[in-house]
Amino acid sequence: MGLFDKLKQSLGKTREAFSEQVNQVFKAFVAVDEELFESLEEALIMADVGVETSVYIIEELRGRVKTKHIKDGEEVKEELKAVIADILAEQDYAAHTDASPSVVLVIGVNGVGKTTSIGKLAAYYKRQGKNVLLAAADTFRAAAIDQLDIWAKRTNCDIIKHEENSDPAAVVFDACRAASARGTDILICDTAGRLHNKKNLMAELAKISRVIERELPDAPREILLVLDATTGQNAVSQAKLFSEAADITGIVLTKLDGTAKGGIVIAISKEQHIPVKFIGVGEGVDDLQEFSPEDFAKAIFEEGEG
Repeated sequence: MGLFDKLKQSLGKTREAFSEQVNQVFKAFVAVDEELFESLEEALIMADVGVETSVYIIEELRGRVKTKHIKDGEEVKEELKAVIADILAEQDYAAHTDASPSVVLVIGVNGVGKTTSIGKLAAYYKRQGKNVLLAAADTFRAAAIDQLDIWAKRTNCDIIKHEENSDPAAVVFDACRAASARGTDILICDTAGRLHNKKNLMAELAKISRVIERELPDAPREILLVLDATTGQNAVSQAKLFSEAADITGIVLTKLDGTAKGGIVIAISKEQHIPVKFIGVGEGVDDLQEFSPEDFAKAIFEEGEG
């Protein structure tokens, strides 16, 4: 199965929520009028696009329909697809990890699949023939170190770890030194996800960043926030809070295959200006894929079975 087919299949629930609600609106209305726009806005909100982004999409759609003198429902639908694709295309979706070593810092609250995502990221880069090193800098939770250790073995990666409750920046320091010495391509660092104490989190991430800056000054750096798609608008709130604590370069959106709330991809892109860079579309180790705005827009509108 190709990547697009896999995406289309995994977005079955999102497509049902999204496409079916939108299609119902078009089936119910013959005229392209204000009532149609209001019903479309409601359908987008129900599909978890969020109020702010849904209002923006409909305003934009209204303007395009008026300018192009569109009178046909199918043409309105094509314009709606175009508006959504344009929102998604505004961000930089590439993962900048071409130079060696590149550093990927992974942040996110516990329970969103952060450690699992790191394991899948490691597998993703290993498939590209990269040499990957993991750093267990979430020292706050003993299980996090053990979990990452399991993933290191599973993906055949080296791991740098210290004792529970040790200084996360010290782990990252050792990992940076090891990455330099071993000719590592990608250094992936797990970090603690303590959002309830944003001040501590900010201080910790700042300290880690200073260590990386000092030890690997020329290394490209990604700061990826892991979010659980099934939490819908709560994930958008987390993106907002974390972006106040860290300079996030991208989102890893997990469990997209198990939810009808895929509309949050659009909300995060529009409201937080953070690109979704990777999406989790299944349980398997290979089920983390790079995000493509064009494929996503196409997959959520395609009718029929996935």
